[in-house]
Amino acid sequence: MNAYGSTARVYHTDDQVETFSAFTGVSGWLPEQAPLAMPRQTFHDADRQVTDRLDTRPDGLLTRRFIVFGSTFAVALLALIAPVILCAREGFQPLEIVALAIFSVLILAIACWFCSTFAGLVVMLTGREQDDMDFAPYPPLPTRRTALLMPLYNEDARAALARLGALDASLARLGASDAFDLFVLSDSTKDEAAVAELSACMALRAHAGSQLYYRRRTENVERKAGNIADWTRTFGGAYDFMIVLDADSTMAGETVLRLVDAMERNPGVGLIQTAPTIIKAQTLFARVSQFGVRLYGRVAAAGLAWWAGSEASYWGHNAILRTRAFADCAGLPELEGRKPFGGHIMSHDVVEAALLRRAGWAVHVTAALDGSCEETPPTLTDFIRRDHRWCQGNLQHLALIGARGLNPISRLQLAMGCMAYLSSPLWLASLMVGMAMQLQGPVDWTSFFYILNPQLSPFMLASLLGGVMLMGPKLMGFILVLTRPGERRAFGGTRQILKGMALEIALSAALAPILMVANTIAVIKIVSGHDAGWSAQQRSADGLAWKDAFVAMRWQMATGVMFAAGLFVRPDLATWFAPIVLPLLFAAPIAVFTSRRAVGEAFGRKGWMVTPDEDAVAVSPAVLFPATRSVAEVEPVRAFG
Repeated sequence: MNAYGSTARVYHTDDQVETFSAFTGVSGWLPEQAPLAMPRQTFHDADRQVTDRLDTRPDGLLTRRFIVFGSTFAVALLALIAPVILCAREGFQPLEIVALAIFSVLILAIACWFCSTFAGLVVMLTGREQDDMDFAPYPPLPTRRTALLMPLYNEDARAALARLGALDASLARLGASDAFDLFVLSDSTKDEAAVAELSACMALRAHAGSQLYYRRRTENVERKAGNIADWTRTFGGAYDFMIVLDADSTMAGETVLRLVDAMERNPGVGLIQTAPTIIKAQTLFARVSQFGVRLYGRVAAAGLAWWAGSEASYWGHNAILRTRAFADCAGLPELEGRKPFGGHIMSHDVVEAALLRRAGWAVHVTAALDGSCEETPPTLTDFIRRDHRWCQGNLQHLALIGARGLNPISRLQLAMGCMAYLSSPLWLASLMVGMAMQLQGPVDWTSFFYILNPQLSPFMLASLLGGVMLMGPKLMGFILVLTRPGERRAFGGTRQILKGMALEIALSAALAPILMVANTIAVIKIVSGHDAGWSAQQRSADGLAWKDAFVAMRWQMATGVMFAAGLFVRPDLATWFAPIVLPLLFAAPIAVFTSRRAVGEAFGRKGWMVTPDEDAVAVSPAVLFPATRSVAEVEPVRAFG
């Protein structure tokens, strides 16, 4: 017997799983097993690819891609014209060739981000974000069963189960509880974490509308991907669909019903990924992410959905999957070689989406659904620690881009994931090469007042254009909100939005070089054979100690000192390099300042970077359920608070 009067039982599936039986008077903690075969796939067999046309494939998809990628190459070429012509006049020098090569890769990535997001803006301004999936505003009650899965790994169980409980309460209010089962899938290695999980589960189960089950693995094979796969092999046969959550995510019941309805009406769809917004930000660092994602994240997601169509991606959470399709074709293989590039696949989600699409299943991303939320790391150091693991997972995909049988768009998305981290060392390299080029010339004080200088360095001109394009998605999100009076008021009005944008842009610009160095260090460590491992994520914090900040930011400050030394030789370049050098030199104070909860709350009270429903999952009145009530009769649902 344990401390709660329950008996411990052990079930053996592919991995050893520890499960607690129910307390007196309540049925067991796990349902009857419903095994489902989930074979490991291979990347060596091109015959596995299914090329049949998908029912949900949008018309004119090739035209959409031609527009986005054609404009990407056109914009990138325009940005390259000036540097190429000016460098060619006096003959290409070795450093100029290196600079051009690096800049070409970077500007192509930036141009793709800009053009894709612009397409999303057009889609949302014209109200066509639902055209491909046609989500029902008033879905009927589900006719098939869905499992809601929340994997945990040494998490704050009380907070995680509160999020799951909010979703359960939302489904109960809609009268849909009987169609859903809740599963808490623990991979926790600490006994105290497991005890807390069991306690929280017992508290939630006492009043949950849906049946709640708890399972703890004692061997954490393949991390989260293995946890989900183990559940699929053991219980997946009893459920048509599964919705995967993270420990820091939740969804509104209305959103869940619309996802299930879309899957029931479209039997060829294997996965639908929502575009989560960020809620419950308390520190200033988290508030920056929350405001930015809420303002322009859905515009970027709408652009991706527009050109990816039925060949989109998966972000690992806040998504619905067809269980049998997932089991049949998404069993992950082990990569050849040693860690960090070999072994189990860490960034499993995009690979699973590629395998689903290879087998003929449609994979969609949608920006049409609100009510899908997550939280974000509270401090800069927590964010960097998580990104190191993601960096390793994405770089593993370098070996998969050329895998036989994958859809070309799946290959492109694998490459984009790699580029998200390789862009940092490329950016740092471009800055170092640019500094080296400038050190070869004399001091020219007209460079200090570069706005007045008619003969700017060609690479400086191109960098300005790149910066403008990086700002573009933020402005696009602002434009979208301005065209929607209800949202504009929810943000606090135009003036408040402009204040929030100004602060978000300033802080994002300060954080960018710090993250550039952090990701560069991560890439170097991974390439040199350092395994990032798998540590529990920090989801709540209040302040970073000064000592810890200086230790964590030592490489950033060292890089800042290196560039500052170059500016002693060429002080006329100070205005060009100040946006890079100053954040690096003051990386530790920035990390400490942005980690304080009181600072974030103070900005929030003054109306800086405030978002609608920043502490709650909410859905708009147009998607409320049931249909027997008119839109005018109901208020926006606050399913979590």
